[in-house]
Amino acid sequence: MAPEVTVEHTYEDLHLCHKRLNVSYILTSSPSTVCVLLYVFLSSLSVVTICGNLLVLISIIYFKQLHTPTNSLILSLAVADLLVGVVVFPFTMEFSVSSCLYSEHLFCRVRETIDVTLSTASILNLCCISIDRYYAVCHPLTYRTKINVPVVVIMILVSWSVSLLVAIGLVIAGLQDKCKEKCFIDVLLANILGLFSSFYLPVILMLCIYLKILLVAQRQVRSIQGTKSGATASKMERKATKTLAIVMGVFLICWSPFFLCFSFQLLNDVSVPVAVIENLGWLALSNSMLNPFIYAFFYSWFRSAFRMIISRKIFQGDFSNTKLL
Repeated sequence: MAPEVTVEHTYEDLHLCHKRLNVSYILTSSPSTVCVLLYVFLSSLSVVTICGNLLVLISIIYFKQLHTPTNSLILSLAVADLLVGVVVFPFTMEFSVSSCLYSEHLFCRVRETIDVTLSTASILNLCCISIDRYYAVCHPLTYRTKINVPVVVIMILVSWSVSLLVAIGLVIAGLQDKCKEKCFIDVLLANILGLFSSFYLPVILMLCIYLKILLVAQRQVRSIQGTKSGATASKMERKATKTLAIVMGVFLICWSPFFLCFSFQLLNDVSVPVAVIENLGWLALSNSMLNPFIYAFFYSWFRSAFRMIISRKIFQGDFSNTKLL
């Protein structure tokens, strides 16, 4: 039988580089059937994430009709989600399946920085898209002046800059963990600030924005009831409600369990079973796989672009000016 190895992890890592968990792993000489099947399943998730976000990237870059400020935000989101599939999925898969022995060495720190940066960037890009939708629905007359190319560029730069700063801050807080009680408050505050910046603040903002959008959409439906039948208006209202429910529902289902669990563990100084946090981490990462379906596949012009890309029609000539609607 292979020897048992104890691994220590630190608080700030979003995927179990936690010192205080003192988790034990049993290393085996060869992978079991379950392990192989799990590898295949998780690899499939990674492939779907990569392919879905690649379709979004190619569509927006290639077709000139899709060169809009709104799609620039979707492009930024797709870049973050693509990198999650390319980088974060393999690292997390190796840890979840092989129980790789993380230490405080460079690999753990680099992996942690990439993980937090990309996950936070994905969340903040979702937040930027909700702001764009707010102006499009609630202020349609001033939308083009409010949300223009310079504004979108600033939003994208802020999203990625904040994501990187949050990741670096958490890593620096972890490096000070050796000073124990002396730096405990600083480390705790750094982790709380990281959680607030990368999840709770964006969630509160998105909930408020989508609630406002829903209220405005319902008001707009009522205003046109005089020209359309009540049944048609009711159908439009249900459709708007359903769309917003899907957008926020999928996001909250994927991310809330992980961050709530992590917050409970951080604030109460208790250990959470490794399997629980690993599964919640994968649920959170799956949002990067679902984003292309939610934010792109629902649009008819994206579906047309995807068909042309998958059929390789774009390689048979210059179709960049094709009208996709």
